[in-house]
Amino acid sequence: MNPADASRAPRVAVAGLSARLLTQSAARAGLNVVALDIFGDRDTREQAGMWFDIGGNGLSIDRARLYDALEHAARLPRMLGLIVTSGLEPLAGELSRAPRVPRFIGNGAQAAAVRDPKRFFALLDSLDIAHPEVRFTPPDDPRGWLVKRSDGCGGIHIEWAEDVECVPAGAYFERLAQGRSMSALFLAAHRESAVIGFAEQLTVEAGRLPFVHAGSLGPVRLPAHVAARIVEAIDTIVWKTDLTGLNSIDFLLDGDAFSVLEINTRPSSTMALYEAAWPDAWPRGLIGAHLDACLHGELPHVPHTFAQTPRLHAGQRVVFAPAGFTASRAFSDACFDDPACHDVPLVGARIEAGQPVCTMTAAAPAFAGLRGALDREHARLLQRIEILSTP
Repeated sequence: MNPADASRAPRVAVAGLSARLLTQSAARAGLNVVALDIFGDRDTREQAGMWFDIGGNGLSIDRARLYDALEHAARLPRMLGLIVTSGLEPLAGELSRAPRVPRFIGNGAQAAAVRDPKRFFALLDSLDIAHPEVRFTPPDDPRGWLVKRSDGCGGIHIEWAEDVECVPAGAYFERLAQGRSMSALFLAAHRESAVIGFAEQLTVEAGRLPFVHAGSLGPVRLPAHVAARIVEAIDTIVWKTDLTGLNSIDFLLDGDAFSVLEINTRPSSTMALYEAAWPDAWPRGLIGAHLDACLHGELPHVPHTFAQTPRLHAGQRVVFAPAGFTASRAFSDACFDDPACHDVPLVGARIEAGQPVCTMTAAAPAFAGLRGALDREHARLLQRIEILSTP
């Protein structure tokens, strides 16, 4: 978008722990983006017309900074509203009612129907939708059980029950279940839904955290009868909860059987996979489809993309720092110039051991080639850290 066009384009605010992916998608949709996150990565700032730092201690969001930035954004001309991503789920209801901030575009109060574990699993039981065994009091024998916080994201809210001495308020226990970790991205409006596609979720073990989110692969073609049952479950949940816009559902797939884990009531990082797979289906990107669903109640005219052959299969993998380092000019520039590298740290950014460095992406005509391609990109970035970074 040239500067003249950007000055006249509608604005949208996007906020979360990392706003890069939504910023790029919204910019491709022709929007002037105001980004709010804790990293301020180079590619986020390149695509955003304006960026605000909302970082708190460590990898957290500072509430006061968030509201100050949103109040500033709300005063900007042609502001359509606010879209949140990972890290702001606990504040969605509050932000949807708050004065002096941009209009909330997404799930506000209705998110509690699926974000509150007691309500959500009771709903699944009433609908005969399978899920792993859950309980809200500690099991007599914690072995084989997980503790999950309902306000967490990215897998950092999941621990082994036997490792937890003090259970956080609002947490619940889930028995470890078998199956391939999967997700489905869907759009919703007026109690109807359109499933975009299915993806495989990647996780890594990080210290006491057994399932930290590390990326995704997709689209995944599921057998028609399996896909139909998952779509039916999503349709029923949306009918009962009135979710809106882009959402994703996490589930385990064991043979032909699936069990639901949770629903993320905001745009998911997997949207990048589907924009790459079916670009002609989303002329304004999936953020454009999210705006149509939330603001106009319109679902896409091609609701069954998951049954179509994708142009490409795509993968994304988060690379975590093997040791603490400071991003040098050479390292940051090399990553910024690399089309496979995203979430590029600024020169001088300090990245501690175990923290995310960048997100590497790969594409392949066949799904089977994705893991190898991502492994090579992962190894390439680790080598770049070793050669170009400052300890």
